[in-house]
Amino acid sequence: MDGKGRCLDNIFIERLWRSLKYECVYLHAWETGSQAKAGVAKWIAFYNYQRPHAAHGGQPPAVVYFTQTETDQQGQRVA
Repeated sequence: MDGKGRCLDNIFIERLWRSLKYECVYLHAWETGSQAKAGVAKWIAFYNYQRPHAAHGGQPPAVVYFTQTETDQQGQRVA
C-alpha cells in the first residue's frame, strides 16, 4: 500500500475484515477469548499461506511477497 490513496488502502483493509468475519468469526461459537484468538490466528495463517487470491494469479499473498522480496534482494546484491 502506498499510503497516498487512503481511500484505496481502506478498501483493502475493509475487505480483509469482511472476509475474516464471514469466513471465520460468524461460523464459530467460541466460548473464551483465548479460543477466539487461536481461531483468528489460524484463519489469518490460512489466508496468508494457503488461500488462493485472484489478484495474485491464484497464489497466496505470502508466496507473492516472499518471491518479490527474494527478487529485490538479488537485484540489490548485483547492483
